[in-house]
Amino acid sequence: MTTWLITGASSGLGAALARAVLDRGDNAVVTARNTDHLLDLTTAYPDTALAVPLEIGAHDQVVNAVEAATARFGSVDVLVNNAGHGYRAAVEEAAVDEVDELFATNFFGPVDLIKQVLPQMRARRSGTIVNVSSIGAPRSNPGSGYYTATKTALEGVSDALRREVEPLGIRVLVLEPGAFRTDFSGRSLKQSRTVIADYADTAGKRRIENDTTHGTQQGDPDRAATVIIDAVYADQAPFRLLLGSDATQIVRDELQGRIDEIDAWAHVSRTTDFPGEERA
Repeated sequence: MTTWLITGASSGLGAALARAVLDRGDNAVVTARNTDHLLDLTTAYPDTALAVPLEIGAHDQVVNAVEAATARFGSVDVLVNNAGHGYRAAVEEAAVDEVDELFATNFFGPVDLIKQVLPQMRARRSGTIVNVSSIGAPRSNPGSGYYTATKTALEGVSDALRREVEPLGIRVLVLEPGAFRTDFSGRSLKQSRTVIADYADTAGKRRIENDTTHGTQQGDPDRAATVIIDAVYADQAPFRLLLGSDATQIVRDELQGRIDEIDAWAHVSRTTDFPGEERA
Protein backbone atom coordinates (compact mmCIF):
# COMPACT_ATOMS: atom_id res chain seq x y z
CA MET A 1 0.00 0.00 0.00
CA THR A 2 1.39 3.40 -1.00
CA THR A 3 1.95 5.98 1.74
CA TRP A 4 1.65 9.66 0.93
CA LEU A 5 2.90 12.54 3.08
CA ILE A 6 0.90 15.63 2.13
CA THR A 7 1.63 19.04 3.64
CA GLY A 8 -1.00 21.74 3.88
CA ALA A 9 -3.78 19.14 3.93
CA SER A 10 -6.34 21.10 5.93
CA SER A 11 -7.84 22.96 2.96
CA GLY A 12 -7.70 23.58 -0.75
CA LEU A 13 -5.72 21.36 -3.07
CA GLY A 14 -4.01 19.55 -0.18
CA ALA A 15 -7.32 18.57 1.40
CA ALA A 16 -8.76 17.44 -1.93
CA LEU A 17 -5.68 15.35 -2.68
CA ALA A 18 -5.64 13.78 0.79
CA ARG A 19 -9.25 12.70 0.54
CA ALA A 20 -8.76 11.33 -2.98
CA VAL A 21 -5.71 9.35 -1.87
CA LEU A 22 -7.58 7.91 1.10
CA ASP A 23 -10.63 7.14 -1.03
CA ARG A 24 -8.50 4.94 -3.29
CA GLY A 25 -7.23 2.97 -0.29
CA ASP A 26 -3.74 4.44 0.13
CA ASN A 27 -2.26 5.66 3.40
CA ALA A 28 -2.01 9.40 3.94
CA VAL A 29 0.04 11.29 6.49
CA VAL A 30 -1.65 14.67 6.51
CA THR A 31 -0.11 17.75 8.06
CA ALA A 32 -1.25 21.18 9.14
CA ARG A 33 -0.32 23.74 11.75
CA ASN A 34 -3.44 22.79 13.70
CA THR A 35 -4.36 19.11 13.46
CA ASP A 36 -7.90 19.89 14.66
CA HIS A 37 -8.50 20.94 11.07
CA LEU A 38 -7.71 17.38 9.97
CA LEU A 39 -10.19 15.58 12.23
CA ASP A 40 -12.62 14.95 9.38
CA LEU A 41 -9.95 12.90 7.59
CA THR A 42 -8.68 10.95 10.58
CA THR A 43 -12.25 10.24 11.73
CA ALA A 44 -13.36 9.01 8.31
CA TYR A 45 -10.18 6.97 7.73
CA PRO A 46 -8.90 5.91 11.18
CA ASP A 47 -6.72 3.09 9.84
CA THR A 48 -5.11 4.85 6.90
CA ALA A 49 -4.93 8.54 7.87
CA LEU A 50 -2.42 9.99 10.31
CA ALA A 51 -2.51 13.67 11.27
CA VAL A 52 0.78 15.29 12.26
CA PRO A 53 1.29 18.92 13.30
CA LEU A 54 3.74 20.67 11.02
CA GLU A 55 4.89 24.26 10.81
CA ILE A 56 6.71 24.36 7.51
CA GLY A 57 10.11 25.86 8.16
CA ALA A 58 10.41 24.40 11.67
CA HIS A 59 13.13 21.76 11.27
CA ASP A 60 12.25 19.73 14.37
CA GLN A 61 8.64 19.39 13.21
CA VAL A 62 9.77 18.40 9.72
CA VAL A 63 11.91 15.61 11.17
CA ASN A 64 9.08 14.52 13.46
CA ALA A 65 6.58 14.37 10.58
CA VAL A 66 8.78 12.01 8.56
CA GLU A 67 9.60 9.89 11.61
CA ALA A 68 5.92 9.63 12.57
CA ALA A 69 4.97 8.64 9.03
CA THR A 70 7.67 5.96 8.92
CA ALA A 71 6.81 4.62 12.37
CA ARG A 72 3.11 4.29 11.51
CA PHE A 73 3.24 3.05 7.93
CA GLY A 74 6.81 1.89 7.38
CA SER A 75 7.81 4.40 4.70
CA VAL A 76 7.03 7.57 2.81
CA ASP A 77 6.48 6.61 -0.79
CA VAL A 78 5.14 9.92 -2.11
CA LEU A 79 6.00 13.32 -0.64
CA VAL A 80 3.73 16.18 -1.69
CA ASN A 81 5.10 19.61 -0.82
CA ASN A 82 1.83 21.50 -1.05
CA ALA A 83 1.89 23.81 1.99
CA GLY A 84 2.67 27.45 1.32
CA HIS A 85 1.03 30.81 0.95
CA GLY A 86 0.86 33.76 -1.40
CA TYR A 87 2.32 37.19 -0.80
CA ARG A 88 1.55 40.46 -2.55
CA ALA A 89 3.93 43.41 -2.55
CA ALA A 90 5.77 45.59 -4.99
CA VAL A 91 9.45 44.73 -4.85
CA GLU A 92 10.20 48.01 -3.04
CA GLU A 93 7.36 47.55 -0.53
CA ALA A 94 8.37 44.21 0.98
CA ALA A 95 9.91 44.00 4.46
CA VAL A 96 12.84 41.69 5.16
CA ASP A 97 10.99 39.72 7.85
CA GLU A 98 8.04 39.13 5.53
CA VAL A 99 10.25 37.85 2.74
CA ASP A 100 12.27 35.68 5.13
CA GLU A 101 9.08 34.02 6.40
CA LEU A 102 7.84 33.52 2.83
CA PHE A 103 11.03 31.76 1.74
CA ALA A 104 11.10 29.67 4.93
CA THR A 105 7.58 28.43 4.19
CA ASN A 106 7.57 28.13 0.41
CA PHE A 107 11.16 27.09 -0.28
CA PHE A 108 13.39 26.10 2.63
CA GLY A 109 10.67 24.07 4.36
CA PRO A 110 9.92 21.92 1.31
CA VAL A 111 13.64 21.41 0.69
CA ASP A 112 14.05 20.27 4.29
CA LEU A 113 11.28 17.71 3.83
CA ILE A 114 12.87 16.47 0.63
CA LYS A 115 16.17 15.95 2.42
CA GLN A 116 14.43 14.02 5.22
CA VAL A 117 12.67 11.54 2.91
CA LEU A 118 15.49 11.00 0.41
CA PRO A 119 17.60 8.62 2.54
CA GLN A 120 14.79 6.05 2.77
CA MET A 121 13.83 6.54 -0.88
CA ARG A 122 17.44 6.00 -1.92
CA ALA A 123 17.64 2.87 0.22
CA ARG A 124 14.53 1.45 -1.50
CA ARG A 125 15.47 2.80 -4.93
CA SER A 126 11.90 4.10 -5.28
CA GLY A 127 9.73 7.06 -4.39
CA THR A 128 8.11 10.16 -5.81
CA ILE A 129 8.53 13.80 -4.78
CA VAL A 130 5.79 16.19 -5.86
CA ASN A 131 6.49 19.91 -5.49
CA VAL A 132 3.61 22.32 -5.95
CA SER A 133 4.87 25.36 -7.82
CA SER A 134 2.81 27.96 -9.70
CA ILE A 135 2.33 29.41 -13.16
CA GLY A 136 4.05 32.38 -11.56
CA ALA A 137 7.36 30.54 -11.93
CA PRO A 138 7.40 30.91 -15.73
CA ARG A 139 5.62 34.29 -15.60
CA SER A 140 5.56 36.71 -12.69
CA ASN A 141 2.95 39.46 -12.31
CA PRO A 142 3.26 42.87 -10.64
CA GLY A 143 3.01 42.44 -6.88
CA SER A 144 3.98 38.77 -6.98
CA GLY A 145 7.73 39.06 -7.42
CA TYR A 146 8.70 37.55 -4.08
CA TYR A 147 6.10 34.79 -4.16
CA THR A 148 7.13 33.71 -7.63
CA ALA A 149 10.79 33.93 -6.60
CA THR A 150 10.09 31.20 -4.04
CA LYS A 151 8.44 29.04 -6.67
CA THR A 152 11.16 29.67 -9.23
CA ALA A 153 13.71 28.61 -6.62
CA LEU A 154 11.69 25.47 -5.86
CA GLU A 155 11.54 24.58 -9.55
CA GLY A 156 15.28 25.13 -9.97
CA VAL A 157 16.04 22.77 -7.10
CA SER A 158 13.50 20.28 -8.44
CA ASP A 159 15.11 20.30 -11.89
CA ALA A 160 18.54 19.53 -10.47
CA LEU A 161 17.07 17.01 -8.05
CA ARG A 162 15.34 14.98 -10.75
CA ARG A 163 18.61 14.63 -12.66
CA GLU A 164 20.31 13.46 -9.46
CA VAL A 165 17.73 10.94 -8.32
CA GLU A 166 16.19 9.51 -11.50
CA PRO A 167 19.12 7.06 -11.85
CA LEU A 168 18.26 5.92 -8.30
CA GLY A 169 14.66 5.09 -9.18
CA ILE A 170 13.15 8.23 -7.65
CA ARG A 171 10.84 10.53 -9.59
CA VAL A 172 10.27 14.27 -9.23
CA LEU A 173 7.11 16.00 -10.40
CA VAL A 174 6.51 19.77 -10.40
CA LEU A 175 2.93 21.04 -10.51
CA GLU A 176 2.17 24.44 -12.00
CA PRO A 177 -1.46 25.23 -11.10
CA GLY A 178 -3.44 28.07 -12.54
CA ALA A 179 -6.23 29.69 -10.52
CA PHE A 180 -8.12 27.21 -8.34
CA ARG A 181 -11.14 27.76 -6.12
CA THR A 182 -9.30 27.42 -2.82
CA ASP A 183 -8.30 29.70 0.05
CA PHE A 184 -5.09 30.66 -1.73
CA SER A 185 -6.48 34.07 -2.67
CA GLY A 186 -8.43 34.28 0.59
CA ARG A 187 -7.16 33.63 4.10
CA SER A 188 -3.87 32.13 2.83
CA LEU A 189 -2.85 35.31 1.02
CA LYS A 190 -0.60 37.81 2.79
CA GLN A 191 0.69 41.18 1.70
CA SER A 192 3.19 43.86 2.66
CA ARG A 193 2.56 46.22 5.55
CA THR A 194 3.99 49.04 3.49
CA VAL A 195 2.03 50.61 0.64
CA ILE A 196 3.72 52.99 -1.82
CA ALA A 197 1.28 55.13 -3.80
CA ASP A 198 3.42 55.16 -6.95
CA TYR A 199 2.62 51.47 -7.45
CA ALA A 200 -1.15 51.90 -7.24
CA ASP A 201 -1.66 51.14 -10.94
CA THR A 202 0.63 48.09 -11.01
CA ALA A 203 1.21 46.05 -7.86
CA GLY A 204 -1.50 48.02 -6.05
CA LYS A 205 -4.24 46.64 -8.28
CA ARG A 206 -3.45 43.15 -6.99
CA ARG A 207 -3.53 43.93 -3.27
CA ILE A 208 -6.04 41.90 -1.28
CA GLU A 209 -8.50 44.75 -0.92
CA ASN A 210 -8.57 45.20 -4.70
CA ASP A 211 -8.65 41.52 -5.70
CA THR A 212 -12.09 40.25 -6.69
CA THR A 213 -11.05 36.81 -7.99
CA HIS A 214 -11.47 34.85 -4.75
CA GLY A 215 -14.29 32.34 -5.06
CA THR A 216 -14.61 32.72 -8.82
CA GLN A 217 -11.59 30.72 -10.00
CA GLN A 218 -12.33 28.10 -12.65
CA GLY A 219 -10.03 25.41 -11.26
CA ASP A 220 -11.65 22.48 -9.41
CA PRO A 221 -9.40 21.06 -6.62
CA ASP A 222 -11.12 17.67 -6.72
CA ARG A 223 -10.45 17.23 -10.41
CA ALA A 224 -6.87 18.38 -9.91
CA ALA A 225 -6.42 15.75 -7.20
CA THR A 226 -7.45 13.01 -9.63
CA VAL A 227 -4.98 14.27 -12.23
CA ILE A 228 -2.14 14.39 -9.67
CA ILE A 229 -2.77 10.81 -8.52
CA ASP A 230 -2.91 9.60 -12.12
CA ALA A 231 0.40 11.35 -12.85
CA VAL A 232 2.10 9.82 -9.80
CA TYR A 233 1.03 6.35 -10.87
CA ALA A 234 1.68 6.87 -14.58
CA ASP A 235 4.51 4.95 -16.24
CA GLN A 236 5.55 8.09 -18.11
CA ALA A 237 4.80 11.29 -16.20
CA PRO A 238 5.96 14.78 -17.18
CA PHE A 239 8.46 16.66 -15.06
CA ARG A 240 6.29 19.78 -15.13
CA LEU A 241 2.53 19.34 -15.14
CA LEU A 242 0.28 22.31 -15.78
CA LEU A 243 -3.09 22.29 -14.03
CA GLY A 244 -5.91 24.27 -15.61
CA SER A 245 -6.77 25.62 -19.04
CA ASP A 246 -5.64 29.06 -17.88
CA ALA A 247 -2.27 27.62 -16.93
CA THR A 248 -1.70 26.03 -20.33
CA GLN A 249 -2.58 29.24 -22.18
CA ILE A 250 -0.58 31.58 -19.94
CA VAL A 251 2.54 29.44 -19.94
CA ARG A 252 2.35 28.70 -23.67
CA ASP A 253 2.11 32.44 -24.42
CA GLU A 254 4.98 33.21 -22.07
CA LEU A 255 7.27 30.56 -23.54
CA GLN A 256 6.42 31.58 -27.10
CA GLY A 257 7.27 35.16 -26.18
CA ARG A 258 10.64 34.01 -24.86
CA ILE A 259 11.35 32.04 -28.04
CA ASP A 260 10.45 35.05 -30.17
CA GLU A 261 12.77 37.25 -28.13
CA ILE A 262 15.62 34.73 -28.39
CA ASP A 263 15.20 34.57 -32.15
CA ALA A 264 15.03 38.36 -32.50
CA TRP A 265 18.28 38.85 -30.58
CA ALA A 266 20.16 35.69 -31.56
CA HIS A 267 22.37 37.61 -34.00
CA VAL A 268 23.48 39.84 -31.14
CA SER A 269 23.91 36.98 -28.67
CA ARG A 270 26.30 35.23 -31.07
CA THR A 271 28.64 38.24 -31.19
CA THR A 272 29.95 37.42 -27.70
CA ASP A 273 31.69 34.23 -28.96
CA PHE A 274 35.37 34.26 -29.87
CA PRO A 275 35.73 35.15 -33.57
CA GLY A 276 35.29 32.14 -35.79
CA GLU A 277 33.70 30.04 -33.01
CA GLU A 278 30.10 31.17 -33.35
CA ARG A 279 27.46 28.45 -33.23
CA ALA A 280 24.16 28.46 -35.13
